[in-house]
Formats: sequence, structure tokens, C-alpha cells
Amino acid sequence: MTLRNFQNPVIDLNDKSILVTGGTGSFGKQFVNTVLDRYTPRKVIIFSRDELKQSEMMEALSTRDAPPVRFFIGDVRDVERLEMAMRDVDFVIHAAALKQVPAAEYNPFECIRTNVHGAENVVRAALRTGVEKVIALSTDKAANPINLYGASKLASDKIFVAANNLSGTQNTRFSVVRYGNVIGSRGSVVDLYRKLINEGASSLPITDPRMTRFWVTLQQGVDFVLSSLNLMRGGEIFVPKIPSLKMVDLARFMAPDIQQKIVGIRPGEKLHEVMVTADDARSTVSLSDRFIIEPSLTFWTHESYRSADASPVDDEFSYASDTNDEWIDDEMFADYLREFSS
Repeated sequence: MTLRNFQNPVIDLNDKSILVTGGTGSFGKQFVNTVLDRYTPRKVIIFSRDELKQSEMMEALSTRDAPPVRFFIGDVRDVERLEMAMRDVDFVIHAAALKQVPAAEYNPFECIRTNVHGAENVVRAALRTGVEKVIALSTDKAANPINLYGASKLASDKIFVAANNLSGTQNTRFSVVRYGNVIGSRGSVVDLYRKLINEGASSLPITDPRMTRFWVTLQQGVDFVLSSLNLMRGGEIFVPKIPSLKMVDLARFMAPDIQQKIVGIRPGEKLHEVMVTADDARSTVSLSDRFIIEPSLTFWTHESYRSADASPVDDEFSYASDTNDEWIDDEMFADYLREFSS
């Protein structure tokens, strides 16, 4: 089994201006490098609040020949700063969020201010500046959430879908991309296991031997966002078809000779993740490489996707990591690690 390619359909970003909130994160850096490798954009704007990370990213990009990248210090909690950054911008990728489940549980006010109020501010700024398309990055934890991080991202998803009702005759459209754990993202469990292995740890921590997760690489995530940006009409939640993996198998793949230590589930964690719930099934269609949860918007018609080799899923369908048809084997995991190491 090989890694799925999400590069089609291709969107033309030549001579376009793109803004990425949270652009110094793992996704943002991969996204910017991919865009610069494949296109000649008019401008790529990195909007984030950490000047050190911006400085480091600027240094990393200095090897390129005068890349059209601009850096804005700003926080998604500041709608005026967002408006200033979005002037003359065609597309916005909203990747800024507080993502750590335990941190959100213990700092709920801060999580809401960034993930929910920040989403509202991105919508307001995009509408006021006439941005053409906005894609917000979500998470499998937003489906049937049991932790504050997931609940805040569900609220964010709802804000972006409903924002299409606010644009009126204006052409601004909003959609959401939802996917699972990212191999290669900063702070991922793969990152943790590698650190422990390199330090000579005698065991690797496992929260629960039954636990499963969806997995995607950083490059797959970027390609999926770019293809969804091309497909979107406004209001969809795009869900990639990606494989699952048991956490015990992840540890075994990475370190077959190291013991596993069961440490228990952390506050707010699930045994398994869901990306399309049974309640969403009635409005979900299946394409060859993704599911699309269609919105309940007055302007929405279903003919577009359903005439493009897409079909409705069964009413009782759900897309969960423990009942997934696709599972990572040794060969595929080696491909994942190769991409993670590159």
C-alpha cells in the first residue's frame, strides 16, 4: 500500500496573494515551501505572533532567490491587524490555533479566545477586505468532541460554514478541511518517540493498547488543502481518505526491541477518533480520495459533486479510526518515516 496523492485537482496560484495564519507552524512552513516550489505567487503572507519563529523562517527562506514572502506580527485575536494583513489578498489559509488537548483543558479562556473568537475575526476580516476564498484547518477531534480543544474547533467549523450566509452578493467563500494526526508536525507522538529512542529510553509510553488514530503526512495535508481550495464552492467540510494505525503498532514499527509502558488516557482523550459522524452521513458524499460533508445553506445545490463521480454515503455511515477500511502496514509506515525525515 502506498501513500495517497492529493495533488489533483490543481489550483493555479500564479500571481495570487495568499495569507497563512499561524504560518510559522509545521503546516505553514510546509505549505509555503510547496507553494514557492510549484507556483509564482504575487505574495505569500505569514501572519503569526512569534517574532523568533518568524526570524527563523525568514532565515530558512533566505536560500531562495528573493521569495515574495512577507511577515506580519499579529494575533488572530486582533481583528484590526487581520484586516490590515488581508488587504489585496486572494486566498486565506487559517492554520492558527491552540492545539494541545491538555493545555486547552487547563487554559479554557485562552483556547476559546484563539480558536473561537479568532475564527470569528478571520471571517470578519475576510469579508471586509473582499478575500476570494478562505480554508480553515480543523481536526478529527471536532467530530463528537469530548475535550475543549475539539469543542472549540467544532465551534470554529460552524463559524466558517455559516460565514457563507454573511457574504451576500460578495464572492467571499469559506470552507473547512478536517484531518487526523500529522506525522512530522511539531510535538507529534512520532517526534516524542524519536526523542525517547535517541535518548536510549527503556520503554515507550502507550496511553491505551486499544487506541487508534488517523494518520496523514505534512505534505499530504498541504496537497489536500490546495486541492480543496480548488474544489470548494463554500460551506463544505473536506475529509481525506487516510489510513488508521493502532498506537501499539506505531511504537512497534518505530522501536520493535523497546518495551511499551501503559500510562493511561490523558484528560480529554478518546480511544478512537471520528471524522464523519453518523449524523453527518445524510449530507456526506464520497469521492475517490475524500468525503465531503455538504452544508445546509440556502444557495447550496447538490448536483455539482454528485455528477463528478461522487455518491452519497449510507445513512448509517461513519468514518472512524477503529472501523476504517485502510490500515498502515510496515511498508507504508516506512514511506511515512521517509517523508518525515526529509
